[in-house]
Amino acid sequence: MKLKATVALVCSLISASAMATSTTRTVIDGTGAKVVLPNHPIERVADAWYSHTTELMALGEGDKIVATINHPESRPWMFKIQPSLNHALLGQGKIFNIESLLNRDVQLAFVMTGNPQRIAMESVNIPVVQVHFTTLEGLQKTMLITAKAMGSEKAMVRAKEYNQYLQHQLKRIKKKIEKLTEQQRPKVLHISSLNPLKVDGQGTLISDWISIAGGRNVAEVKGTMQPVSAEQILAWQPDIVILQGDAGDIKQSPEASLLEQLKAVKDGHVLRNPLGVFTWDRYGPESALQIQWAAKAFHPELFKHDNLAKITQEFYQHFFDYSLTPEQASRILQALPPRS
Repeated sequence: MKLKATVALVCSLISASAMATSTTRTVIDGTGAKVVLPNHPIERVADAWYSHTTELMALGEGDKIVATINHPESRPWMFKIQPSLNHALLGQGKIFNIESLLNRDVQLAFVMTGNPQRIAMESVNIPVVQVHFTTLEGLQKTMLITAKAMGSEKAMVRAKEYNQYLQHQLKRIKKKIEKLTEQQRPKVLHISSLNPLKVDGQGTLISDWISIAGGRNVAEVKGTMQPVSAEQILAWQPDIVILQGDAGDIKQSPEASLLEQLKAVKDGHVLRNPLGVFTWDRYGPESALQIQWAAKAFHPELFKHDNLAKITQEFYQHFFDYSLTPEQASRILQALPPRS
């Protein structure tokens, strides 16, 4: 009898342990940390990294976002294409009210690596996945991490499809520009802000796509959004100036009199970067469109058959499940907001 009772107890403990284990799963975030999540697809997400919201959208998981630090005033295309965000809790700056997250029954939070709110979230049992990248390779890894964290088969399929699409475009562009000499690759300056004057330098995703598209980042500083003087920009003398979609206009810049002395400005080689669901030039899946836009901007003859409006429409249909009209695609390429 004692033996039977012991066997029964052991079987009971094993069964209970198996049940407990089956209720959770573990994913590895962008820092290498293990994060324990419910063993089912996530339905309610808080996203505390601006650009990461577009990754969830591209994975078909945008409707799971119940809290975001993005706002419709600064990201009108995002809220138009993912209208469920209009009902989400909006953070203040990069900060959420923790009690409000609990009231929204948040099951998972995505934050940029090093976000100080991570500890507060974890203290109330909200699992936190940290993500960050500065290269297109890192973007692809983050797509897979995000899909795995969400726990849905659809998200993982989308992540793999996106990575295949990006890799195809990288190979296509590389093949077309591989015979260019150093002198045939234009010197490019990417201005993130005109007031105050800030540029994007080396060791950044911006520098990455400039090189991929057949250009040379002329900014001799490191990091994104680095303050510089107009005199320094004159010394660099770029062939092409790219203004971030929301950077402002050179004519209204306090440094207009100096910047207008640039040969690129005089020759009309100042471009406005497209602005869609997010700024194409920064940390989101629209980077796959950015490299195509930049390649054609730097080398129009090599990419003369690329119809960027059509490419944009096809991308938005497949990855954002949204049918852009030709006029909407044109407005995105001009960094203009939706009409309504």
